[in-house]
Amino acid sequence: MKSKTTMTLDRVLSRFGLASRSAAREAIIAGRLKVNGRVDRDPDLWVRPDHAILHLDGQRLKPARKTYVLFYKPKGIITSHGDPAGRKTVYEYLGDIGKWVSPVGRLDKDTSGLLLLTNDTEFADHVSIPDNKVPKTYLVKTSGILSEATVARLNAGVEMKRGDRASPISVRRVEDRGKYTWLEVELAEGKNREVRRMIEAVGFKVLKLVRTRIGPLTLAGLEVGKWRQLTPSEVAALRKTSAAFRKNGPGVNAGHLRSTASAPGLGP
Repeated sequence: MKSKTTMTLDRVLSRFGLASRSAAREAIIAGRLKVNGRVDRDPDLWVRPDHAILHLDGQRLKPARKTYVLFYKPKGIITSHGDPAGRKTVYEYLGDIGKWVSPVGRLDKDTSGLLLLTNDTEFADHVSIPDNKVPKTYLVKTSGILSEATVARLNAGVEMKRGDRASPISVRRVEDRGKYTWLEVELAEGKNREVRRMIEAVGFKVLKLVRTRIGPLTLAGLEVGKWRQLTPSEVAALRKTSAAFRKNGPGVNAGHLRSTASAPGLGP
């Protein structure tokens, strides 16, 4: 078994914050990387990054400064570096800092709210791996008034159309407004379009979806389309989130939303 102080070349480039693992593998296979003065085309080669001298395209590699960005994604924007169809992406909002960070998970085009981006792949894994149970909280406008029995059914977990199961940490009614129910849904896993699919499983549709919280991070102080860097204390708090969840159980990070009438970007 390899020591924790060694890792494969593709992971070294990824951990340095220089590229995703797939892009790193392509660069290595193309012969762009030298290890201790010699070209090595094997992305699975095990090295000690604190001892190996690495050059990519002739430039000596050093770990990039770790960067952590919290972005309030607008609706209609895709979470991608580029789009063949020419749709607007989150990187058009990020300026130069966008060159160094990648999304931690994704939000679909019609979902707005908190998106975390970083070049720290270990941190990204911690936040996104389901076993770590870092909770994500959403505000949901449904296509009708949900009964107490339907909310209870969602809380108990529902089978979705693809045969997988949604098991939320919690689902609570925020308010009924007009013909619609607003819910707060807290998830630990974050399957593909999970909130939309679980609402469809009980016979309704999602009309509006906003991610309002990732662990202890909230929308507070962020305007739609704006971003800020996380503070060291916020990064540390997010790293501890899964440990707190396991110790205290579901709901430890649920918090309370502000009124939907005053929350930024939510509207009626």
